[in-house]
Amino acid sequence: MPYIALPEGYPGIRSLAAYRPDTGAALYALAEALLRGDSALSQAEGELIATFTSSLNDCTFCASSHAAAARYLFATDQVLVDAVLADYQTAPISDKMKALLTIAKRVQQDARTVSEEVVEVARQQGATDREIHDTVLIAATFCMFNRYVDGLATLTPTDPAAYEPMGERMATLGYVPPKVER
Repeated sequence: MPYIALPEGYPGIRSLAAYRPDTGAALYALAEALLRGDSALSQAEGELIATFTSSLNDCTFCASSHAAAARYLFATDQVLVDAVLADYQTAPISDKMKALLTIAKRVQQDARTVSEEVVEVARQQGATDREIHDTVLIAATFCMFNRYVDGLATLTPTDPAAYEPMGERMATLGYVPPKVER
């Protein structure tokens, strides 16, 4: 049960965007820019970083909804998402993506631990400055989103199947705030 009176029928961050459309629009625009906008990372990779960060933060809603989007975008390689969540170091992903996820993990734990050495490892694996930048910003943004969603105890569906249409919507339509009748 949410800690404040939120519009009914909207899970997770959608309820918060419906509650405060002004701030919701800004947050959705940021998600759209990071996960669907101009980036050296693919949309699937961006969603994977968002999923990974949300999972580290134990934010069930964000981890589940973005995992669903990543699975949709990875299409035939959907198992990558679960492999990354189980252990990204042994997952069948590129060494570059492992290095970027290490950076995301450092941001999630304590951003001050993102060191020159960790960044250099990512560069040695082929990561560009833009990919490193976007990884840090996605991880930092999702730490905020996770805390926002969980800090107000928003509705979190317990049925894993509930997240599939959310993932498809995010992957195909993007980050569009809910329209609420007032």
